[in-house]
Amino acid sequence: MESLDFWRLSEELSVIQAALLLVGCDPSSEDGYAESWDMDKRPKGYEAAKTAITNAFRRGAIKGRLVPHYSFDPDFDPHEGVEIEDSINLAESLVEVDSLRQWLVTRGIRTGFFFPVASNSPDYLDPNNKRYAPKLAAAISAWQAIIDPKGKSPRQALEKWLREHATKFAMTDDNGNPVNLAVRECAKVANWETVGGAPRTPAKSNPPIPKA
Repeated sequence: MESLDFWRLSEELSVIQAALLLVGCDPSSEDGYAESWDMDKRPKGYEAAKTAITNAFRRGAIKGRLVPHYSFDPDFDPHEGVEIEDSINLAESLVEVDSLRQWLVTRGIRTGFFFPVASNSPDYLDPNNKRYAPKLAAAISAWQAIIDPKGKSPRQALEKWLREHATKFAMTDDNGNPVNLAVRECAKVANWETVGGAPRTPAKSNPPIPKA
């Protein structure tokens, strides 16, 4: 594996690490020191990625553990810091990777480090394909996933799966919640049981009454 691949094992990343990975840089390389460099020396796109992630993190669009900066007054108490309002320590604050990925989808980003694609994926399931259609991929993936509805109707099982995986197929709103209409549309396409209700029993014809 490439060195970047090992970063996929992390469930949490600092804001700096997340921004570097988003622009394709390895935080364990010299790029990890980008914050100490002059602005024009930093990786291309890094500053924009860092700013966007920071703002989304601060307002709660990305989940994680936010650590603020603290100021220390040696004349008052050298051991107790005072939190600096609305600040964020980019190196120590940790964002949840799954939440970050979900937020990226809402911003129209579905490729790059945070969206690895298996090399054997067919074209219609490959987000990197220029003709990739998220709803088509969602319907096919749901159909492949639901082999046994387990007591539910196929439509119910398909909708449940699609809601659980809505983020992957860009079927969420700005708050990260599944879009009901999109879920129903994809479930309708993937549903193999198109006739509702209990299976019908063919009507039996009465035998002819013999003439006297």
